[in-house]
Amino acid sequence: MTHFVAGILVLGYVVAALFFARFWKESRDRLFLFFAAGFALLAIQRTTLAIAYLLPVPLTTHYVLRLAAFVVILAGILDKNRR
Repeated sequence: MTHFVAGILVLGYVVAALFFARFWKESRDRLFLFFAAGFALLAIQRTTLAIAYLLPVPLTTHYVLRLAAFVVILAGILDKNRR
């Protein structure tokens, strides 16, 4: 059941990333690009966390990916408000 929920979360993050990528393509607003990249990183993080038992990667690596995703989103917000 845990892997099923993880898969749903990955799908949700991928849909959100594609949603923001589509809006970036239409408007060329960089905020949408930052959000798309952030959600793509969250999808990668959740995928690696779901298959962590197969990979010999330290658990901190998963949370560094999550931190990077939130930093990218925060950078996009700061970039938007700076202009």
